Amino acid sequence: MSSERPRRAVVTGIGVIAPNGLRADAYWKSVREGLGVLDRITREGCGDMPLKVAGEVRGFDASDLIEDRFLVQTDRFSHYAMAAAQLALDDAGFAREDPEEPFEIGVVTAAGSGGGEFGQRELQKLWGQGSKFVGPYQSIAWFYAASTGQISIRSGLKGPCGVVASDEAGGLDALAHAARGVRRGTGAVLVGAAEAPLAPYSMVCQLGYPELSTVEDPDRAYRPFTAGACGFVPAEGGAMLVVEDESRARDRGAAVRAVVAGHGATFTGASRWEESREGLARAVRVALDEAGCAPEEVDVVFADAMGVPEADRAEALAIADALGAHATRVPVTAPKTGIGRAYCGAPVLDTAAAVFAMEHGVVPPTPHVFDICHDLDLVMSRARPAELRTALVLSRGLMGSNAALVVRRGDDSAR
Repeated sequence: MSSERPRRAVVTGIGVIAPNGLRADAYWKSVREGLGVLDRITREGCGDMPLKVAGEVRGFDASDLIEDRFLVQTDRFSHYAMAAAQLALDDAGFAREDPEEPFEIGVVTAAGSGGGEFGQRELQKLWGQGSKFVGPYQSIAWFYAASTGQISIRSGLKGPCGVVASDEAGGLDALAHAARGVRRGTGAVLVGAAEAPLAPYSMVCQLGYPELSTVEDPDRAYRPFTAGACGFVPAEGGAMLVVEDESRARDRGAAVRAVVAGHGATFTGASRWEESREGLARAVRVALDEAGCAPEEVDVVFADAMGVPEADRAEALAIADALGAHATRVPVTAPKTGIGRAYCGAPVLDTAAAVFAMEHGVVPPTPHVFDICHDLDLVMSRARPAELRTALVLSRGLMGSNAALVVRRGDDSAR
């Protein structure tokens, strides 16, 4: 029997492009302070839509971070992902030039809707001007896998690559896929998700979701776990993380920020929120078991926070089912109420926030929420200092996926 220590998958880099911050430090500062940035949608062609409020990424100039030759062949969702990917690589200490071992580093992204803005523009050319006016990049820019491919090409990463299309919970599933790849022998994986759902075509598709909030007041449009819960508001942006073999990270002098310790996933069906209670609880138990973590060891829960009364109730009960008596004592937070749900990007942003929370010893608050109607210790109004070693991140998708991720503090997390 081999006495070699099992490989551990650790987080060494974080890159964020979000409505409340265009870099990881700016994002965390806003999250920690509980800033809400939900506002009226300003994108061209969206003014007459019933959906009025969302989390827009503002002040982002893709040309500042990405070369023109990549911009012309990609959609906004890939622009966010490529920018976040480069920021994550920089944070992890990888040089901008081609890595010395390109086959040791892979890329995995999750995607919920692909490049709707690019696709709409080219289809309008097709029907308005004819096929000769459709650009060649239409064939790839809208595709779910576009971000994975473009990040791999741009950064010269030739390791195992893939895309996870498993509903909004795919953000956590992608992180788990990356961690398991590292445990099986891959040196590192650049992993995460970014979305851009605020284009007319994309918004029309979302209007079919009964869970979508069409409330026009940004302060009241997304208030999960309250009696006034009326659905969720969408957001764009997301995050990319470098998940790496711990020994490899230490050999090159990188800081170990967190350990991706356990993951669980289930499926309970579209909008079957009562059934999501059992599915989410099962995912939590599987994640805790994989992490070798007892329920009472969980120091903070980053909630899915759908904002639909039935879904919120199911989540609160699932936390109770999985954590037992500890469920009423553990701090729960949902920073996404300040920026909206960025679909697959949302749980990756939550994971980034969880890493920062453990590093800084503070649970961030839940913006816009003051009067909960569930038996949860939801952190509201202001951040709460706490000794945090283990975080549980939860996510559910509108189509029925449920996922839970256990992240533990890295030995080098004090930054």
